[in-house]
Amino acid sequence: MHTFQPFKLTDIDLNPFTKFNNEWALISTGNKSKYNTMTVSWGGLGVFWHKQVAMIFIRESRYTKEFLDSGDLFSISFLDEEYRDALKLCGAKSGRDVDKFAEAGLTPCFRHNIPYPDEANLVLLCNKLIAVPLTEDLIPKKAMDKFYADKDMHTMYLAEIIESAAR
Repeated sequence: MHTFQPFKLTDIDLNPFTKFNNEWALISTGNKSKYNTMTVSWGGLGVFWHKQVAMIFIRESRYTKEFLDSGDLFSISFLDEEYRDALKLCGAKSGRDVDKFAEAGLTPCFRHNIPYPDEANLVLLCNKLIAVPLTEDLIPKKAMDKFYADKDMHTMYLAEIIESAAR
């Protein structure tokens, strides 16, 4: 991106189903001294409390969850197809063990002390509004069996999109 170019989300035609499910996204959180990123393919965009919001789901076992639970700010970034291997790496390795930005060949940038990869073609800077742990009693048995056989549950994070940028 090299230069953060803010725009209004209402100014672009964006399909969140394609963005999350097919293209995937990177969730980056922390601050300039300590940060992490991870790949997600479950999420969405919408309106809540009259605010433009993003929704992401992070499993209990993920290192990034520790950052999300201790702070309020994070980014959701989308990258061109040429970065598919970087997205795969950031979804397969843990930031507890490696610097995922470095290993994936991504350049960490910061805006409002929120990390994001400079290579992103779309960045959503977010401020967490609520975090809702998904529990067994909330999930239908078929979904529980299919997605949570190991009991590694998700937390749903709903966040206001405070700024967005695209190149």
